[in-house]
Amino acid sequence: MFQIIWQGKHVVLMLGALFGFSAFMYASLVSSEYRVISVLRPAALNELDALNRSGVYTLSPIEALKKVGSALESYGVRLEFFKANQVLFSHLQRPGVTLEQSFESFNKSSLKVIAPVSDKADSLSALVRLELRYPEDLDGVLILNSFVDYAIKVEREQIEADLKVIIDNRLAELKGKIDAARSEYDMGMQARIATLIETDDVKRSILKDELVALRKQLKVGRMDRIAQLSEAIGIAQSLGIQKPTTPAGLAESHRAGDSSVIYTEINNQHIPLYFMGVETLEAERSALLKRKTDDFTDGRIAQIAREMFMLESNREVEVLNQRQNEEVFLSGVQPFRADIVRLGNLSNLEISNIQLVTIDRKALEPLSPIKPRRMLLLILGGLLGVGLGALVVLLRSAAVARRVNFQSVESSAA
Repeated sequence: MFQIIWQGKHVVLMLGALFGFSAFMYASLVSSEYRVISVLRPAALNELDALNRSGVYTLSPIEALKKVGSALESYGVRLEFFKANQVLFSHLQRPGVTLEQSFESFNKSSLKVIAPVSDKADSLSALVRLELRYPEDLDGVLILNSFVDYAIKVEREQIEADLKVIIDNRLAELKGKIDAARSEYDMGMQARIATLIETDDVKRSILKDELVALRKQLKVGRMDRIAQLSEAIGIAQSLGIQKPTTPAGLAESHRAGDSSVIYTEINNQHIPLYFMGVETLEAERSALLKRKTDDFTDGRIAQIAREMFMLESNREVEVLNQRQNEEVFLSGVQPFRADIVRLGNLSNLEISNIQLVTIDRKALEPLSPIKPRRMLLLILGGLLGVGLGALVVLLRSAAVARRVNFQSVESSAA
């Protein structure tokens, strides 16, 4: 067989050269396809320390990598990147094909997330690996690196928006608590003022009633005294007592002629009023009839006047009404105000400076296309031509040998 093939080597070489040239022409005419890869790993813990120390948003490096990986796989994020960078994809657009259709073809066959981070991944094994296959008329390196930066930017903006919403909700909650404390203070102060005023009104009414009752009591006492004096005057007039005297003195006046008798009076009973004499009794009754007020006769009336004067103005009510800065009197709001100041300072937190992930490997310009592999095609084409040429030589040799044998058989038969 080798000898037969060697004898027909010109056919073998011709077919090998023909098929090799055909493979070379195919490899030269077909569009080359390249592949670039980018790898993302979790960021260092200190990169997220400022965000985690805020106390309102916690994010571990693994969770941050998951968020970025989710953004890289998101159809919406990819479509927005495609629309925002149409210059990079200008070679993909064809007449009669919409922008979304061009993106759909590119998204389905070209961009893939090879190894997304898993739930059980730790900080050492977790990674996100992206692969982009692209034709030679596209700048795949710029596309992949730009897309990674765009996904990180989108996720960073989402975290910033979430943080803003959380801070706004916390501030609204704290302000609501302060407003509730302020309302509670206002109601408490109004209740306190109303209680003080009501207490003063009650005391004032009681004092007024006591003053009226005391004046009536004094007036009745004065009228009773006048009646007593009138009765005593009548008795004194009937006994002829003009000047104040005593029972012993009255008895002595009736025995004026017996001058050798000395009277001694021992009396433990109250001397009747008419012994004061008509002149004294009439003088007292006249004074009582002329009296216009009895207030000075009882010290309690002066005390009531003093107490009522003190009730004319409540100094505690005046101080409560004159408070200028009522915020300092709110109880239990100091922690809320401290939280408001702390949350307000979080607005200065630069989320754009926070590194969510570490780009372990950026996309680099490939050294050669992944297809077509020209040398392999050339070798395969040459081998296929040589094999086909050898087969042709063998088949032709077999046909010639068969024809010779057939002729020799016919000659023998003849």
